[in-house]
Amino acid sequence: MPRIEVNREAPVVGTAEAHIEAPIEVVWQVLSYLDGWPGWNRGVSRIEVSGPVEVGTEFRWVSGGAKIVSRLRELDPPRKIAWTGKMFGIRAAHVWELAEGGRGTHARTEESFEGWLAKLLPGLMKKTLAKALDQGMAALKAEAEFRHAQAGAEQ
Repeated sequence: MPRIEVNREAPVVGTAEAHIEAPIEVVWQVLSYLDGWPGWNRGVSRIEVSGPVEVGTEFRWVSGGAKIVSRLRELDPPRKIAWTGKMFGIRAAHVWELAEGGRGTHARTEESFEGWLAKLLPGLMKKTLAKALDQGMAALKAEAEFRHAQAGAEQ
């Protein structure tokens, strides 16, 4: 399986990291259930997934008002999910990596933007991407920690 990485030479690159107080399996369950994204991530208003969560599956979604067509490129449950995507004037690569750490999970996400819009407005695009990655990471952390706490309360 080919490894997908962001293009660190792209005009726009962003990263967000967090420690999530939940087991890696819980974080993976939240992150990899694409259809569920709008339920916990306010940055995603709609998503349509064309098949199972596997390499090659296409998904069309709306994030921050932008319509995006993406394709899953790498899956290594419960450690990595990566996709490429296209939206108006931008080609993106997005990678999420999870690692067990302490009493929880270390989550890291990276994304790169290429294309004419990223070249034309790199400053604005960097701010937009940083805000989206930070918001998405905070939402993932909140949802995974909530689900972990709920599971603990039910035992």
